[in-house]
Amino acid sequence: MPGRWNWRSAARCRTHDAEGLFVQGAQQREARQFCFACPVRTECLAHALDQRIEFGVWGGMTERERRALLRGRPGVESWARLLGDARTAHYAPAAEESADRMVAAAEAMDAELRLDEPA
Repeated sequence: MPGRWNWRSAARCRTHDAEGLFVQGAQQREARQFCFACPVRTECLAHALDQRIEFGVWGGMTERERRALLRGRPGVESWARLLGDARTAHYAPAAEESADRMVAAAEAMDAELRLDEPA
């Protein structure tokens, strides 16, 4: 069985001072801006929610925001699954549109080539 991918190895805070993500109060709103460019923001947030991590900014959400999310959705058994599915659903239309454009371009090229063939 192949090894499981560890999202932490791709986390933006791994190569920066992560202490800045463990601040209090209004500083958390500023700290979460750092997360917005992170490629594993969804995985990080899901981890914090699934593990009920109380302190720090995780996945771009403050402690207060995570608590509110957990209170509002008490029935969620796996945030990793829920957020992963939501991300897939969000990007699926773009992927389908891209595939449709590629098929249309291939058909147009095929039609153009047929026009160039001698009769």
